[in-house]
Formats: sequence, structure tokens, C-alpha cells
Amino acid sequence: MDLGLSGRKAIVSAASKGLGKACAQSLAAEGVSLTLNARTEAPLKETAIEISGEFGVNVDIVAGDFTEASVRSELISACPKPDILVNNPGVRQVPDPLDNIDGESWRYWLEAHFLCSIEMIQAVAPGMRERKFGRIVNMSVSFIKFPQVGFAHSHAARLALSGASAAMVRELMPHNVTINTVCPGLFDTDALHTNLHGHAKRGNTTYEAIVENRLQGCPAGRFADPRECGDLVAFLCGAQSGFMSGQNIVNDGGVYQGLF
Repeated sequence: MDLGLSGRKAIVSAASKGLGKACAQSLAAEGVSLTLNARTEAPLKETAIEISGEFGVNVDIVAGDFTEASVRSELISACPKPDILVNNPGVRQVPDPLDNIDGESWRYWLEAHFLCSIEMIQAVAPGMRERKFGRIVNMSVSFIKFPQVGFAHSHAARLALSGASAAMVRELMPHNVTINTVCPGLFDTDALHTNLHGHAKRGNTTYEAIVENRLQGCPAGRFADPRECGDLVAFLCGAQSGFMSGQNIVNDGGVYQGLF
């Protein structure tokens, strides 16, 4: 399917590896020019060269921490008229008991997973509205559908973003601007394996045992290829997806058993 995106421009954060890179690759495959962000410049440059060489699209980079206002401002300066925004903060989370989550931690997670993305949306939405085309995708986690013990700070911020995004739909949809949230589960990324090693250490068990446990709970019986997430994001950004907005789309191999 031709998604009708050739010649469009996109901003993708946390894009040097993992799901952010997969989103960039899938968009580039559709002919989208990219402005990519990640904290570390060297791997970001490597990714930009790789994607540009493979797909023949222009790829600019802005290295720095997405949670810093100056970096977000630089992203907008580098791509002032984006057609697509993929908000992917790339902040890894580790479980914390409620008693360990202090005020500073609550504020950090709200900044990282809510306010930063909201500010980016507010920066790009007026132009998208004026040009009558815009696709905004927030990257979240499948656990927002079934919150887990130890992640209250993370869930609070991610759910706030989903709620705010859903409320914006009524203002933006008449102008062909959509906002959706993708909620991935077990994808074969460095971040996943780092998290699983952490779970094994905290649980005084082996990495292999943790992997087996996770796969037993996944009807698909495997970790997903990151491009399976990237291609979903690209589809949501396509010209054909203008009637879908305000959704939290779980992509987790059947782990989540709810209907809504």
C-alpha cells in the first residue's frame, strides 16, 4: 500500500535505535524526510547515514536530551513545518515502590512523558492545521491498559498524555490532523533486554527464566521485530488514516486481554 507520504517531513525522537529507529525507517521507506533526535550524537549520526543511504531521503539530526527545552526548540528550528511528529521520549523506567516515589520523581516523569510531548504537539499543531495535514503519534507502553505495581509515576504521566491527546482530537480533526498513541509490548530492542536483565537481578533469578516467563504470557510466543511497530506508526501517519484519531492502540502480541 502506498501511504501517500512521499515528500512529507517528520520529526522522530529517541531515534538512534530501538522503536524510534524503526519508526524512522518505516517512514523513510515511504519517502518521508526526517529530522531525528537522540541523546548521543555518534550513534544518531550512524543511524542517519544508514537510513539516508538505504532509502534515499534527507535525514537531519539534533543530538541532545529530548526532555530539555533547548533541544526541543532546536528540533522545531531544524524542521519548522513537520507533517508528522513521533513523540518518543526514550526514558527507560525501572519499578519503584510507592514509598520511594518522592515529589521530584513525580515531577520528572510528568516532565519526561507528558509535558515534553505536549509542548511539541503545541509547537507543531498550528502549522499542521493551517496546511490541512498532520499526523501525531505518541509512543507509550501496553501497560497503560493494565497498570503494573511499581510504575505509578510512569503510568500517571503516560495516561495524562493519552487523555490530553484525546481531548485535542475535537479541535484538530476538522483540519485533517490526527493524534494517536501506540502502546507496544515485548519488542526485541536493547531497552527490553536491559529491562529483563534488571528484573532478573531484582528477582534473584536468571535472565533466561525471565524471558521464558514473559514469552509464556505472550500468545504470539515471541518478541516482536521493531519494524512491526515502525510499520504500524507509518500506517497511522498515512493519508488513508485521517479518520482514526484519539486511539490508544495496543501492539503486544495478544498479552492484553481487555476489549477496550
